Amino acid sequence: MQPGFVTPDNIAMLTDLYELTMAASYHEHRPDDRATFDLFVRKLPPHRSYLVFAGLEQAMFYLMHLSFSPDAIRYLRAMRLFPSSFLSYLKTVRFRGDIDAMPEGTVFFPHEPVLRVTGNIIEAQIVETLLLNTINLQSLIATKASRVVDAAAGRSVVEFGLRRAQGTDAGLKGARAAYLAGCAGTSNVLAGQLFGIPIFGTMAHSFVQSFPSELEAFRAFAKTFPSGTTLLIDTYDDVDGAQHAAIVARELARHGHRLGGVRLDSGDLIAVSRLVRRILDAQKLRDVTILASGNLTEYRIQEIVRRRAPIDAFGVGTELSVSADAPSLDIVYKLSEVVCGGTSMPTLKLSAGKQTYPGRKQVYRLERGQQFVGDILALNHEPVAGHPLLKPVMRKGRLVGPLPSLSSIRRHAAAERMRLPFKLRRLDEASLYPVLISPGLRRTARECRRRLLTGVGEPVEP
Repeated sequence: MQPGFVTPDNIAMLTDLYELTMAASYHEHRPDDRATFDLFVRKLPPHRSYLVFAGLEQAMFYLMHLSFSPDAIRYLRAMRLFPSSFLSYLKTVRFRGDIDAMPEGTVFFPHEPVLRVTGNIIEAQIVETLLLNTINLQSLIATKASRVVDAAAGRSVVEFGLRRAQGTDAGLKGARAAYLAGCAGTSNVLAGQLFGIPIFGTMAHSFVQSFPSELEAFRAFAKTFPSGTTLLIDTYDDVDGAQHAAIVARELARHGHRLGGVRLDSGDLIAVSRLVRRILDAQKLRDVTILASGNLTEYRIQEIVRRRAPIDAFGVGTELSVSADAPSLDIVYKLSEVVCGGTSMPTLKLSAGKQTYPGRKQVYRLERGQQFVGDILALNHEPVAGHPLLKPVMRKGRLVGPLPSLSSIRRHAAAERMRLPFKLRRLDEASLYPVLISPGLRRTARECRRRLLTGVGEPVEP
């Protein structure tokens, strides 16, 4: 039986075939060349004004465990596609390159490298698909979660999306990304175990339906979980459910316990929450919270908050876990420099609508007071204003230091979001954030373009 899971033993094979065919040709013709690749997003998804970088920790784990197992080599040999010399070489492949990246949780914008890979051209090429796959998903979900958390305006948001996520790996990484971007926790128990994320859960309608009456179901659940439990009250009727919850709350109080909250999962949440709040308050249960769930989006949450509905927390599932309104990023990994025989050759792509900038680059962020006002994309050592966002993460295949904890990343993401101009945090009207191209980078791009189109011009010494 093959469960079909990615493990450290087969992670190198999680790639596109053309990465290996290119690597085989490099091995034959240019095995000692070095290269620099930039990972960036070409354009923002609809209604987005910024993105949140996430997934770096998992990407570094994969790079540190990159190797081709005997099973992988046997499979590739059976394809009768690759030269034996290349397959022998793959047995020794490890990632020994350098990684510079923005800290996880940093907000970023189109054309800005969030991660830069420099190393042997074969190693740097082979990891392309893996890096794109890892960073694409988590950055997508983190950005969506950031919008949802913003819409909630201080009310808690819990990620409920595991059952609708696109597979087990996506469910785990999505929970991590959502927490990183500000969600209070997740329903995903394994994500809680692996990442230390707080886990939350109530009950399903099936639990209520399995008892002769709703009140009996509530009493049974409260007996098992007498402290701070939350009851799902809309299986049959919201008003009856709220009254039954109040009965159980009073019974718990007689034994020194308290009902934590009630959950609404359907209907007109604004109207129903107001009715439920009145019922609870009339029974002196003002400390019992109301949690709302059920196909919630950031827009729906924003409307609930705007109309001051008495909802204290939100559970967001499908819309968050698959970023339903913007389910993909135009994320790419492009060559920017080749070093052959000690000579550096900046390079770029000229394809219509897919042009890139050459050379090793850095992103500099400009601030005024406590607010971001613009970025500058420049050559790596070009003297420009602002502070650099790309930081050393890995050198010669080894981490330069411990990666930050998830709680630290979460704090960084929150601070980044608060320093964005307010117009960039609006849900409906996407606004452009200024990303300027430095004079040196523009000049290098012109020279590189002339050299590629006319053959005029010389490579530069690094």
